[in-house]
Amino acid sequence: MAMYFSLFLVVITIVTGIVYFLDKFVYAPKRQLNLQATQEQCAQPLDQVAIEKITTPNAWVDTSVQVFPVIAFVLILRSFIYEPFQIPSGSMMPTLYDGDFILVNKFNYGLREPVARNKFFDIGSPERGDVVVFKYPVDPNVDFIKRVVGVPGDRVVYQNKYLYIQPKCAENATSCAEMKQVVTTFKNSGESPKSGKALTRYESAMPNKTHEILVNNSQPPQNYRFFNQPGLKKGEWLVPEGKYLVMGDNRDNSLDGRFWGFVSEDALVGEAVAIWMSFDFERSEADFLPTWVPSGIRFNRIGGIN
Repeated sequence: MAMYFSLFLVVITIVTGIVYFLDKFVYAPKRQLNLQATQEQCAQPLDQVAIEKITTPNAWVDTSVQVFPVIAFVLILRSFIYEPFQIPSGSMMPTLYDGDFILVNKFNYGLREPVARNKFFDIGSPERGDVVVFKYPVDPNVDFIKRVVGVPGDRVVYQNKYLYIQPKCAENATSCAEMKQVVTTFKNSGESPKSGKALTRYESAMPNKTHEILVNNSQPPQNYRFFNQPGLKKGEWLVPEGKYLVMGDNRDNSLDGRFWGFVSEDALVGEAVAIWMSFDFERSEADFLPTWVPSGIRFNRIGGIN
């Protein structure tokens, strides 16, 4: 859906832009010449109504001229700087909630064409702990949001609900880093979101960022469903070059890289950096309003994303 909107925005910008510049450099000067010729032919000065009738373009040209700067600004902002997204599920709880509206930084990982998404200017790459929006590898028309847990060259293990990372060994290094467990610290238990399942909250200390995760300790591990990388056992992955391994913070309620594999660098949309609005959509069964109408605003959630 986002791709089609981008295409629509590009087409509208091009069409209104052509009209804008044709009017500015061709038709507007002609109207001024026509005004001068008319004034010279008249014995008396033209009144304001007559002047506006000669110098004002027709309605669709005037509309294009007025909206082009706005549409061009939106296209540039959305394609290269920031793009808004809505969180549709609880897979990133407790970091992001269903109903959060976020801003995604589009230039942190390089500038791309709005439609074809070919990178034309390289700036940086995702780091472990970054929250990223990307095109779902199974269906590129769908945008997903998860947290990066493995960068190119990393060996990642997820076993018994614990995460282990061994960073890539640098070239010509005399020794390599050992695989270490990502330290998790208990925060509280008994959280019960919409699913009704009691979850435990932990603080997870990634190498580059500390954040919180939710774990359903009553649910058995699902290693049998994990993506099986050739040559490795289930629950273990070696991240290829140009790829990333991502996971949801709501560990037992997230369809992520553990189940379908890696995210290509070409599929990255940007880094989620802030929550600019958050709506609560929970309603009682007796409420007559439709479920898509917000029941409240969660002002306490507005701010940066860890």
